[in-house]
Amino acid sequence: MDIPAETSPASFRPPAPSPRQKPPSTLQMMRIVYRNPLELWGEPSYNEPWISISGGIGGPLLIVNDPGLIRHVLVDNAKNYKMARVRQKILRPILRDGLLTAEGDVWRRSRKAMAPVFTPRHIAGFARPMLVQAEAFAKRYEEKIGGTVDVSRDMTMLTFDILAETLFSGEVAGEPDGFARQVDRLFETMGRVDPLDLLGAPDWLPRITRILGRNSLAFFRDIVARTMEMRKEKLAREGAAPEDFLTLLLRAEGPDGLTRQEISDNIITFIGAGHETTARALGWTFYCLANLPEERARIEAEIDAVLAAEPDPVKWLDSMPRARAAFEEAMRLYPPAPSINREAVEADAYADLEIPRGMQVLVMPWTVHRHRKLWDDPEAYRPARFHPQNRESIGRFQYLPFGAGPRVCIGAGFAMQEAVIAMAVLMSRYRFDLLPETNPWPVQKLTTQPQGGLPMRVSRR
Repeated sequence: MDIPAETSPASFRPPAPSPRQKPPSTLQMMRIVYRNPLELWGEPSYNEPWISISGGIGGPLLIVNDPGLIRHVLVDNAKNYKMARVRQKILRPILRDGLLTAEGDVWRRSRKAMAPVFTPRHIAGFARPMLVQAEAFAKRYEEKIGGTVDVSRDMTMLTFDILAETLFSGEVAGEPDGFARQVDRLFETMGRVDPLDLLGAPDWLPRITRILGRNSLAFFRDIVARTMEMRKEKLAREGAAPEDFLTLLLRAEGPDGLTRQEISDNIITFIGAGHETTARALGWTFYCLANLPEERARIEAEIDAVLAAEPDPVKWLDSMPRARAAFEEAMRLYPPAPSINREAVEADAYADLEIPRGMQVLVMPWTVHRHRKLWDDPEAYRPARFHPQNRESIGRFQYLPFGAGPRVCIGAGFAMQEAVIAMAVLMSRYRFDLLPETNPWPVQKLTTQPQGGLPMRVSRR
């Protein structure tokens, strides 16, 4: 369904670091990377197709913005590019051999085991439970009408509720509120780049980020252990266990499948990180739309019309192009995963570019999505870019909210369906408006998070 073209598409310029005018010193760079890597990038990162740096911390580095080179690294010659060392130093202590960090045979076995859950047919079956959870969550706002809520934190809790119900049949140990606090703590500590990892220090040297985050990590490991134990007890009783993602993983254990530890790692990957990306993108969407009340009103009208005519939530994603476009544009400006890190296994070449063995290759959706050679007025939030009649002009490898290639996010379809259903439920009932203290600043802590949260006033429509 096309949307009538607008002579002056609604837009506004949300907060983001200005490109640096000169390179930082080594000490400055380490401080910036620890505090907020999004503040590191200079003018060339938003203008050049690639930047090759021969020396510096961590060895030679290639920063990639060119869609053709992105395709070469992530798709055409993906076998030559493994996960980068710095990325693994951050994620492996948390996720170990979960799907985001595993490589080689371990990754292939995990991906094969999970694939049946994320087929389009199976994802469509999640639509109704997603709707039920979103409606239950929405009722909580009835007691907060006229008050202030942190939309960023709330979306984390909503997407956790949806994930727990759809993939784990509601049988995740622990309390959602405590879970949300621990997610914030984990990403605040272990989700940062540790300066010792940048310097290539040996693993036996203690990292302050891991020391500060070990209690939160223990919290998640305990949740996983208790969740697995509860389900194994049900599996021991014929017909007692639901046929969901958790059961699928536990049944995949064996010499030709997954080890017990790999199952645990994948559960913590989905419980600890699987919902986080959608939550952050939803929060940014509501913030951006609060700055564009005319576009928000159009989306509300679209949602009202669809809900009046189409009760099946499976069909909402295709029936609500304005809502979908608003979410996609939020992911462009605030990509949930702002960096994709690889390392060349063997020497490679692209056009006249030589890529030596061991070179760190950094594909930054943050800079690709704001690149001046790829986008018109790239700093502006303009949902019309993603309206159906405009969507085809966006190249596959200039828009990477879910990555690309063999390691593209397995839950991309799940996330898109979940986001539109959540938007439809919440925006059909409520409005989230700006307050004087709504002053977010994007910070990279694994995901692109709003520093200080998103305090907003909730009102009934």
